[in-house]
Amino acid sequence: MIHPTPRVLVADLREHLGRTVSVCGWVNTLRLQRTMQFVLVRDHTGTTQVTHRRLGADDPLEERIEGLTVESAVRVTGLVVENPAVRLGGLEIVPERVEVLNLAEAPLPVNELTGLEHRLDWRFLDIRRRPAAQLLFEVQTTVEQALREFAYAEGCTEMHTPKLMGTASESGAEVFELGYFGRSAYLAQSPQFYKQMAIAAGIDRVFEIGPVFRAEPSFTSRHATEFTGVDLELAWIEDVEDVMAFEERMLAHTLTRVAEQHGAAIQQQFGVEVTVPALPFPRVTMARAQEILRAGGWDREGSKTDLDPEGERALAAHIRQETGHEFVFVTHYPAGIRPFYHMRPAARPGLTLSFDLLWKGLEITTGAQREHRYEVLLEQAAEKGIGTDSLQDYLNCFRYGCPPHGGLGMGLGRVLMVLLGLDSIREATFLFRGPNRLTP
Repeated sequence: MIHPTPRVLVADLREHLGRTVSVCGWVNTLRLQRTMQFVLVRDHTGTTQVTHRRLGADDPLEERIEGLTVESAVRVTGLVVENPAVRLGGLEIVPERVEVLNLAEAPLPVNELTGLEHRLDWRFLDIRRRPAAQLLFEVQTTVEQALREFAYAEGCTEMHTPKLMGTASESGAEVFELGYFGRSAYLAQSPQFYKQMAIAAGIDRVFEIGPVFRAEPSFTSRHATEFTGVDLELAWIEDVEDVMAFEERMLAHTLTRVAEQHGAAIQQQFGVEVTVPALPFPRVTMARAQEILRAGGWDREGSKTDLDPEGERALAAHIRQETGHEFVFVTHYPAGIRPFYHMRPAARPGLTLSFDLLWKGLEITTGAQREHRYEVLLEQAAEKGIGTDSLQDYLNCFRYGCPPHGGLGMGLGRVLMVLLGLDSIREATFLFRGPNRLTP
C-alpha cells in the first residue's frame, strides 16, 4: 500500500525545497513536447510547474501525463527542485507519481473569450480558472470580517431575522409571494421592521449580514433579486448624523483591513488601488445636489425628485473634483420618495432625516433616523395610503417606550463592485439571481 505524502500548498513549496511532496490541484496548462512533458498545476494559492523527461514506451508516468486534460483534478507527488528558468517562483516538481482524481471532459465549455452570461452558466469553472475571481471572495471574506469586527467593538449585537414574512412589508411592492401551508407568505425585502423590533426589545445596537429579496424586474448592472445586505440599527441616537458618523468610521476601518491584507493583490489582479478614505465624508443635501446637477445640464425639465444613475455619477464627479473625496452622503430626501417610517424634521415636514451614501457614483447605502412615535407613524402611513392592519405587530413596538433610533442598509455586492472596479454586480456575486436567472 502506498502511504500518501502530506499535501503541500503551491504557495509553500519553497519551504520544502529538496523534499518529496504532494501537490493537489487542477491541470492549468499542458505542454507535451517530443522529449519533455510540462504540466502547470494550479491550486487556490498559485501555480507550479511539473517537469517530466520522457523515458519511452515503458514509462507509465509518461502515459499518465499524456492522457491528462486541462482542468483535470490531480495529485502530483515528486521532488521539489530549484530551476531559475521557471518563471513560477523558480521552482519545479520532478514527478514520481501522478494520480488522476477526476479527469475533465474536453473541450471546456468556457474559455478566456467567453462572455459574461455564458460564464455565469458555468460559474464554478469561471471562478476556478480566474485568480481575480477567487481573490474577490477572499476580499469579500475580509470585508465581512472587518464589518463584524467594527460592529462588535462598537457594542452591536448580531441578529438573524426571519426571511419569511406573514405580510408584505410596507406597501407590498417588490416582494416575492409563496405558498405557506395553505396561505401566502412573503420573502423579506429588508430586515428593517425586525431590526426596529430588536431596538424596541432593548437590544441597544443591532446588525445583520444576510440575504435580501427584491422582486424588481430590473436588468441593470447593479440590481439583483437576491443579494447580501449589511443592516444596522442604533438606539438612543441624537439625530441621523450619529448613523452617518458610524458608517463612515465602519467603512474606513473595513478598507484599512482590505488594504493591509489584499492591497497588492487587488492592484495586480484588478488594477485598482485601495485607499482608506479621510473622515468625515462630504455631506450634501438633496436640494443642493439637484442645484449642482441642474447647473451642469442634468434634468433640464426639473421633473426628477430622485437622483438617477446619471445624476449619482455626475454628483460624485463634482464632489471628487471639489473635495478629492470618493464618498458623499446625500441627505434630506423628500418625504414623497421615502418610506413612511423615516423621521421628518419638525421645521420642514416635506423632508426626511434620511441619506444615501454614494461611492464613486454608485449608491451603496440607504439610511435614516426612524420615526419612533406611534401616533406620528400612523399619520405618515395614512398620508401614503398604507393600511396599518397588516403592520400591527410592527406598530405595536412603538406603543410602549421605543427609544429614538436610526440605521442603514448596505449592499455587500455593490461595495465589492466599487472596491474592485467591476462592471456588474453579477461578477461580485457567487451565484447571481436576477429576473432571467435562477440557475445554476
